[in-house]
Amino acid sequence: MTFEQLQLISPILKALAKENYKQPTPIQEQAIPSVLAGRDLFGCAQTGTGKTAAFLLPIIQLLSTQRDPAKGKRPIRSLILTPTRELAIQISDNLKSYGRFTNLRSAVIVGGVSQKAQEQALEEGLDILIATPGRLIDLMNQGFADLSRVQILVLDEADRMLDMGFIHDMRRIIAKLPVKRQTLFFSATMPPEITSLVDSLLTNPLKIEITPVSSTAERIKQSLYFVDKPNKLPLLIDLLQDQSITSALVFTRTKHGADRLVSGLMKAKITAQAIHGNKSQNARQTALKNFKSGATRLLVATDIAARGIDIDELSHVINYNLPNIPETYVHRIGRTGRAGLSGVAISFCEYEEIPYLKDIEKLTKQKIPVIGDHSYPMVITEPVPAKPEKGRAGGAASKNNARVHSGGADRSGSAGKEGSTAVSGNHRRRSKKAGK
Repeated sequence: MTFEQLQLISPILKALAKENYKQPTPIQEQAIPSVLAGRDLFGCAQTGTGKTAAFLLPIIQLLSTQRDPAKGKRPIRSLILTPTRELAIQISDNLKSYGRFTNLRSAVIVGGVSQKAQEQALEEGLDILIATPGRLIDLMNQGFADLSRVQILVLDEADRMLDMGFIHDMRRIIAKLPVKRQTLFFSATMPPEITSLVDSLLTNPLKIEITPVSSTAERIKQSLYFVDKPNKLPLLIDLLQDQSITSALVFTRTKHGADRLVSGLMKAKITAQAIHGNKSQNARQTALKNFKSGATRLLVATDIAARGIDIDELSHVINYNLPNIPETYVHRIGRTGRAGLSGVAISFCEYEEIPYLKDIEKLTKQKIPVIGDHSYPMVITEPVPAKPEKGRAGGAASKNNARVHSGGADRSGSAGKEGSTAVSGNHRRRSKKAGK
C-alpha cells in the first residue's frame, strides 16, 4: 500500500516525499482511513511502530480541509496530551514536518521552561496544541487556554501518564472539552486502568494492536550478565572497550543512579550525559542533541525521561538495572533494531533483580542468553540472612551466610553457563558488603 492509496491530500503527500517516507506502517494503514472517517480509535502500539504519524497525518488533513475559521483568534481544534517534555517536542517536530505545506498553527506547552512564549502562542491563536498535563492545567487556571472548541483529542502514551500520576489532571482537562468530539487513544500496555479509561472516553472505537507487548524483535540480539551490584560499573567500562559500541542508551532505575553512573563513566574518560526529570528542559535537550550528533557516547536515562527519545539508528541498549515491570524491558530494547536495522540489548542482573528477570522471561516466553565468561561474575548465589547469627560476625559474605561461586548463576545456584538464567530461592535483601 502507498500513502496515495490512503487518500491523503497533496500537501501531506508532498511533505512525506520530502521526509523520504515510501510506504505506511501497519498502524498507519489501519488508523488513517478510520480517523479520516471520524471514528474514535484505541491503538495499542509500542515505540517505533509509526503511531505518531498515524494520528498526525489525518489530523492535519481534517483540520486543513475545513473552511477557515471566522476572523479573529484561531481556536484550538486539536489537543494532543503526552506525558513528557521530550515526547511533546518530538510530536511537534513531526507535526511541523508533515504539515509544512499547510497553514496550520501549532504550539507546545510543557513545564520546565518559562511560560511567557507559551502564553503568547495561546494569545495569538493556534489550531493544534501539544501539551503535558501539568503545565496545561496551570495555563488553564490562569485563563490562557480555552479548550471549548476542541474537535479532536489525542491521548498519547496514556499508560505512562497514569504511571506518572496524571490521571486527575487528565480528567480535569477532559472535563473542559466538548462532549461531542473525536478521541484517539494510544497506549503501549493495557492494564485494567487503561481499559476502564478507554471505556469511559471512547465511543465505538476502532481497536488496533500492533506488535504485542510480550514480543521482542527477532533482529535484536539479547544477552545477560550476572554481576554483583558493586561490579556493574567496572563491567560496563570493560564492555565499552569494544569500540563497535559507538553509542548506547543506558537505563537506570532512579535519577540519582543515573547521575552516579555518569560521574563514574566520566572518571573513566567515557563521555556520558544523563537525562531525567530533575534536569532542566535545556539540559535534557542539550544531552539528547549531543547524543544524536555523536558528541556524547552514552545517554543514561530513566524510563520516564526516555519516552520521546526517537533515534532511528540506535545500535545498543544497555539495562544497567533491570526494570521491575516486565513490559518495560520490551519497550526499552525496542528502541534499538528499528527501521529494519539490527540491534543489541545488553542487560546486567544483580542478585536482587533475579525476580524481575523471571518476570521478563515469563512475559516474553524466551530465555535471555547468559554470558558467563566475563571479568566480574556474580559471587553471591544465595540470599544473606537479614540478621547475623548470634556469636558470628555479620555484614560481609562468608561461607556461613552465603553461597559463593566464581561463575555466574542459574536457577539451581550453579555456575551461569551461556543459555541458563537465574537463581532460585527466597529473594531477601542481602548485605551491602556482599560481592567483594
